[in-house]
Amino acid sequence: MSVASLQRSHSHVPGDSQHQPVTTYRLQLTPEFDFDAVCQTVPYLKELGITDVFFSPILQAAPGSTHGYDVVDHDKISAELGGLAGFERASAAIHDAGMHLVVDVVPNHMAVPTPLYHNRAMWSVLRDGRESPYAHWFDFDVSDDSDGLLLPVLGQRIGRVLADGELTLDTMVVPGFEADGPISVLRYYDHVFPVRIGTESLPLVDLLERQFYRLAYWRVANEELNYRRFFDVDTLAAIRVERPEVFRASHALLINLMHRGLIDAFRIDHPDGLADPREYFRHLHEATQGAWLVAEKILEGDEQLPDDWPCSGTTGYDALYRIQGLFTEPAGVGPLTQLYSEISGKTDSVATTELVAKRQIVSTSLYTEIHRLGTLIADVCHSDVRLRDHTFRRILEVISELVVHMPRYRAYVVPGERPDPDNEAIIQKAAEASRVNLDEDSQETLDIVVDLLLGNEIGSAGRTLEDRRREAIIRFQQVCGAVMAKGVEDTTFYRYTALVSANEVGGSPNHMVTSLDEFHNWQGYMHQAWPVSGVVTSTHDTKRGEDVRAHISALTQFPVEWTQLVTQLRSSLIDNRPAQLDGQFENLMWQTIIGTWSATGPISCDRLDAYLLKAAREQKRWTTWTEQDSDAEEEMLAYAHAIITDPSSREAIDDFWEKLQPAVRANILGARALHMTMVGVPDIYQGEEVTQTSLVDPDNRRSIDFARLSAMLSELDANGLPSNPTLDEEKLWLTSRLARLRAENPLLASAHAGYQALPVSTGHAIAFARTNHDDPFLITVATRSVGLIQNSAHTIVIPDGEWIDILTGTTIAGGTQLLSGVTDRFPVAILGKKD
Repeated sequence: MSVASLQRSHSHVPGDSQHQPVTTYRLQLTPEFDFDAVCQTVPYLKELGITDVFFSPILQAAPGSTHGYDVVDHDKISAELGGLAGFERASAAIHDAGMHLVVDVVPNHMAVPTPLYHNRAMWSVLRDGRESPYAHWFDFDVSDDSDGLLLPVLGQRIGRVLADGELTLDTMVVPGFEADGPISVLRYYDHVFPVRIGTESLPLVDLLERQFYRLAYWRVANEELNYRRFFDVDTLAAIRVERPEVFRASHALLINLMHRGLIDAFRIDHPDGLADPREYFRHLHEATQGAWLVAEKILEGDEQLPDDWPCSGTTGYDALYRIQGLFTEPAGVGPLTQLYSEISGKTDSVATTELVAKRQIVSTSLYTEIHRLGTLIADVCHSDVRLRDHTFRRILEVISELVVHMPRYRAYVVPGERPDPDNEAIIQKAAEASRVNLDEDSQETLDIVVDLLLGNEIGSAGRTLEDRRREAIIRFQQVCGAVMAKGVEDTTFYRYTALVSANEVGGSPNHMVTSLDEFHNWQGYMHQAWPVSGVVTSTHDTKRGEDVRAHISALTQFPVEWTQLVTQLRSSLIDNRPAQLDGQFENLMWQTIIGTWSATGPISCDRLDAYLLKAAREQKRWTTWTEQDSDAEEEMLAYAHAIITDPSSREAIDDFWEKLQPAVRANILGARALHMTMVGVPDIYQGEEVTQTSLVDPDNRRSIDFARLSAMLSELDANGLPSNPTLDEEKLWLTSRLARLRAENPLLASAHAGYQALPVSTGHAIAFARTNHDDPFLITVATRSVGLIQNSAHTIVIPDGEWIDILTGTTIAGGTQLLSGVTDRFPVAILGKKD
């Protein structure tokens, strides 16, 4: 059955004329792996069984970009990747091979590049102010009576910069503005800034005062930045895609390429940063005529994607944390948490750790966002005589409390609409948690602020739709997401390190374990609500790759042995351990080392060093990105080097790693089996068809040896699995068989493929069937915590009929079967029904 022949009968699947992806494969495009390199890779991806190639962003990015999320020009395909012609060649190669193309879209922000003229829109606004055709693109004021855009790029305060002559007036033909001829510009080392027309002949100090921007010392950003950013990244400025003209202009090229048949579907980056994600998806749904659209949306706990978003679901982080939790043994979490507490001296809960981290973020890197929101709400109150006694200090205190107590990335309150009960409850829950930290006067201010944020009638009548009130509702929600990302993902995850495999994008150390019932119930919901949503196990954003997590989560099956190993090595290496090393960080270090260990030993010191330095600075305790303690960092790295190079330490870790491997193998193959057969559309991150030791970016964007992978696959296809295969060979075998199965059975990526849990007599295995009209046609069985399965008589009930194990070719009859018989060759079994 072809994808096109499947009837579309669900509100969250693509329209009848649109392509439905079946199995996607994510490629990270770089100048070293460009469109022409993609063309060379297409035959391998086709042989692997991939139906849809998935590109990272393709629009023109800032100079030196290695990821593409720092777009500078929406009208151009990246020249470094090969430009439009190169893209057309790659798309043609993909489509000629019978595959399709998914492209990543970045609607929330653009780069503030160096030099600035690479972003033509921003250059135009900063030169021409409100006369610029891009005047309404960005979230900052360029009126004559404002300071303009704060550009915190100076290495010292501006008084010293001027005194030292570091800022100069020059003349040049600006790239992209050649028609203007030579024009005046300001230069500061590699930076080039426009000069407002008519101010060229002014003395330098007066000239600076007249610009539509303000050059400032870089440390000023954390206190006075006046534009909305992507989280706390000064070089990524938000754009107002909620304005129809901005949406059309920023999406025109990509939509045109889709209408030409060169692009088939889109992934949408960070929609939570937008003013109104639902409205954005409505516009995009209409512009793409109902294409498959997935949202990079992080759902907290049991949070559900809003049903009124016209998209096909999320990119799959909600699946990742549930799969990860299935392969985490509950009984091992307590002992590992005890070890963490002993090493770190910390007993704070996850919730307390998060709250402390969020408070740090709102008082430091995101203080300007909080201050800006507080100023806006204070202005709303001051303009209404009934509200003006609520002071700025009280409002700022209330806003800070509300933001740190928000349990989700954001609520979805649309100005002018009554919020639904769920979104109202989320804000009210944050308010009640905040109330205990406020005195009586501030509690009264809290009630006012909550009413404003919910769009309720408060103060003088008839003012709920005023622009500033509407803006306050939107900005609050945008700030909440930034604080959650920086406070939880980029701080708490590096502090609460009891089991770092749970500290993953979309997951939480609050949810380390997924029960079988939880997984089955969630799959039933997904089949009904979001049947073609994305499913991922690794991405360019994950904190560590799936195989690293598989090693770390396997520790929950061996907590006593792991505790003994760490205790022994800490004792033997005591002279190498820095006296002041943060214990939470040390626990992360130990788990990182075992997570990235392999048959050849540890990863390189260069890779480990780069990761540990990033992790330490993200932790924000004893060193940070802006206040680096170089001596302490060097001591920490020396300790890590001792752990992985000391002969007795290496031998002990090698021995433990060998003991761990059966559990790791079951985790890796089990996760891949679920990834490829559960409800939704699986995405394979580049290179993850074999095992990887990838850590957080940029480590996970290392180049992939596709020639080697292609040769491995050809060997497997020609000769089958060897008698004693490596785990790489087994993972590639499993991935390729399942990808090809999906390509032959696109029903799996549709609303018609149901989900049915199957009975197993042990909690150490999961089994389910995919169904068509309630008739099972595919069965997945995966063991978990294999070292703890004691009873060889455990059974599984297989639906009636004859079944063939797709991995081994073995025939299995329906009815009650021994689990050990079904999984004797692999820790997983994939059974297809015989015709």
